[in-house]
Amino acid sequence: MTGVLVSLAAIFAELSLLAFGGGNTTLPEMQRQVVDVHHWMSASDFSAVFALARAAPGPNLMIVPLLGWRVAGLPGLVVSSVAMFGPSSILMGLALGLWRRFKNNPWRRIVQAGLVPVTVGLVAASAAIIARASDGTWGLTAITVVAVVATLGERINPLWVLAAGAAAGFVGMGWF
Repeated sequence: MTGVLVSLAAIFAELSLLAFGGGNTTLPEMQRQVVDVHHWMSASDFSAVFALARAAPGPNLMIVPLLGWRVAGLPGLVVSSVAMFGPSSILMGLALGLWRRFKNNPWRRIVQAGLVPVTVGLVAASAAIIARASDGTWGLTAITVVAVVATLGERINPLWVLAAGAAAGFVGMGWF
């Protein structure tokens, strides 16, 4: 059990420091570590934990304590949560002081502009990983494609797209 907790701490502390643009940018690596490297769960189990985390009220990184719980119970929940939120919080506090100190420097705008495409790419990679793990049949893949096209192509509230996808999945349960 101690080895698992040390592994959880190492994984989530590293991810904590790599989470540019929000925690969802670390989902591909989180999934790779939990599913492919350590084999603590299957890709579909990871996808189910992700769905549960997104359905629960609270921050978008509710997946971290849920993964910790699933892997090592209450100690895993505590270790993964502290490791994910501790290092980045400390670093952010320090960086914020420097960021404010140099608020009028031109390099600050350049850094911000450079981080935007990185963040978009990391979020897109996260979406691709979760979609690939969730779409086990042609019907589910079609629902995902239609949802992506509807969300990107139109100014539709994502809740309507979510409701339509849930309804399509419910209606087509026997077909997919």
